[in-house]
Amino acid sequence: MFSPEQKRQIISKLTDAKVEGEAVRGVTWATIQEVRSGDWGFAGEPLTTAAVKELAAGKLAE
Repeated sequence: MFSPEQKRQIISKLTDAKVEGEAVRGVTWATIQEVRSGDWGFAGEPLTTAAVKELAAGKLAE
């Protein structure tokens, strides 16, 4: 789970991406939908919270 501060940063950075330009900044919406550990798969394997944290830290998940 992301902390409230992490969620705020995610939303801010997504909005700052300005993919469509500054004109749509005020109407850019971001939704964070968290999925329980292991309920999402990647490359044929369940993706766990621990694996995501390892990837975020620059480590290879085991």
